Amino acid sequence: MKLTQKTYLLLGVIIGVSAINFYLLIFTTQQNQDVLHSISYASDLKVIVESIGSTANSIASGNEGDRVTMETQVSNFDNTYALLGVGGNIGGLNVVAAPSEIRPAYEKVGDAWGPYKDDAEKIKQETIFDSKVKDGLTYVLGKNGELISLTNGVENDLSPLDRNYNRHKIIALEMIDIAKDIGEKTLLYSIGEGGNVSSTLKKDQVTFDADLKKLEGLPLDDPVYASYGITPETLQAIPRENSDSLRQLDPLWESVRAKIIYVESNTLLSKDFGSSLAQLNSQRNVLLNSTSDFVNQWNGIIDSELHDKVLIVQLFVIADIVVFVVVVLSIRKSLSPLEIMIKAISRVKEGFYGDKINYTAKDEIGELAATFNAMSSTIQEKEEEAKKIEIAKDEFLAMITHELKTPLVPIQGYSDILLGEHLGPLNLTQKERLQIISSSASTLLQLISDLLDAQKLELGQLRIKKEKNNIKDTVEKTILGILPNAISDDISLAFSPKKDIYAVYDEDRIKQVLTNLIKNSLKATSPKTGKVEVTLEEKPNEVVISVKDNGRGIPLAAKDNIFKKFYQVDTTSTREKGGSGLGLSICKGIVEAHGGNIWMQNNIPQGTIFSFTIPRSDVNKTPI
Repeated sequence: MKLTQKTYLLLGVIIGVSAINFYLLIFTTQQNQDVLHSISYASDLKVIVESIGSTANSIASGNEGDRVTMETQVSNFDNTYALLGVGGNIGGLNVVAAPSEIRPAYEKVGDAWGPYKDDAEKIKQETIFDSKVKDGLTYVLGKNGELISLTNGVENDLSPLDRNYNRHKIIALEMIDIAKDIGEKTLLYSIGEGGNVSSTLKKDQVTFDADLKKLEGLPLDDPVYASYGITPETLQAIPRENSDSLRQLDPLWESVRAKIIYVESNTLLSKDFGSSLAQLNSQRNVLLNSTSDFVNQWNGIIDSELHDKVLIVQLFVIADIVVFVVVVLSIRKSLSPLEIMIKAISRVKEGFYGDKINYTAKDEIGELAATFNAMSSTIQEKEEEAKKIEIAKDEFLAMITHELKTPLVPIQGYSDILLGEHLGPLNLTQKERLQIISSSASTLLQLISDLLDAQKLELGQLRIKKEKNNIKDTVEKTILGILPNAISDDISLAFSPKKDIYAVYDEDRIKQVLTNLIKNSLKATSPKTGKVEVTLEEKPNEVVISVKDNGRGIPLAAKDNIFKKFYQVDTTSTREKGGSGLGLSICKGIVEAHGGNIWMQNNIPQGTIFSFTIPRSDVNKTPI
């Protein structure tokens, strides 16, 4: 099957499975949403029941406006309960009817709602407070200010008396505090605060009455005093002129006490209202239990259905995984040759030819693999032929350059003999012509020597004789040989050695590298202003030798090519300085044959720096 056909088929399978999953997801989600809305409304029944109870207590506290709120809450329960029985739509949301399996639980909620609703209706209509109790509370609150004023008067009346009346004064102060507390507790009781307000008010009433009788010298024969821990006391009689406030306090307290006793004996709420509120609170638990049971049963049905849906979803997930694995394996099988092909092409890029791709399928990749195999074989054949031709060319060039060097040696030798006038005197014209012949022969010999070195490096035949040498001495010898050229060109050539540095290298070849670099720097600088400096830098494993000048520099674009054979920065026929373009290539070959590196960098603001390294790993630092 073609790769494109297989791809379309797998794509169709993935789309089909995805469409089924998407449909099931949408359908299940919508169904679950409807059921969840219904469960939410069923749970709202419990919230409404609690709200009705809270509203009833609020009405009991005197909030008459909550009667309207209760009417709304009762209506909400009726509407919600009816909606859950038949289903429908509310606020754009679907609500499903209670399933038949939980219909009995639904009807049980309705049965419990009936009595609860009746009690709520009674609370909504009946009077809240007992009028007599309310009048009693009003009387006590109205007289409380006068009661406090008279107790303060008693304390003022007793203040001029001597220390025999200190106990009287203490009791008077206690009565002032109790009078204030009676007013506060009565107020709390009147606004419906429960708790221990009633018991505290009872204790205050008994204590105040006992203190009043003690000041009046009356007996405490009622057992109720003993129940509160109050014991009789024998006090000195208060003088009549200091008991005016006490005489006025007695009748006022009797009237207030009578009202407090009545309030304590009766509830503030009316009996009918209180009975309805008690029945409502009692019936509330029954209704809440019925509603909770209804909601729990419905949740149980949902859990059961959810379990079945989970099984279905799990089956589809397993199916999706199987389809996904099949698709991945199919795609991987179809694309695996591409990875092999990429590796084979990478090897071709690295220069390894002849690799074959073992893929026999009759698809597009199979055709591509067959084409690549044919191309790889063709490239391998062409590469082998090119290597043979290159070797033959190099060998031929090495032979030609060697043969050219043979006749040039006697030409240069006899030119030097004639210039020395060993064979007779020469006139000025003859000397000029012979100097041209000698200079041209020297240039041609240097060019041929460079060609020989370049070819030997290319063929791996350049002979390197490594010995232990002093690098400082090698640099000094090299500079000494070139110094006349620098002096004649009026260029500064500097070298400031610091100490002896030893390494294992071929001294002649390193001198050849240094000579080439220094001569290049001399050519690149101008007379009088030109400066060339040679430096040494000793490192633990190598020595760095640098040649720095302030000449015209080398363009950045030429930086990656200057070490290639026959490369010229200035390729015009009118360039000032000549050269074969082999010098830096030979330097690179010699340095790398020693295991070092060579590089160039621009010398800001002008000029260049050529540096190369010589390894020192095989050297003992003490001289031999």
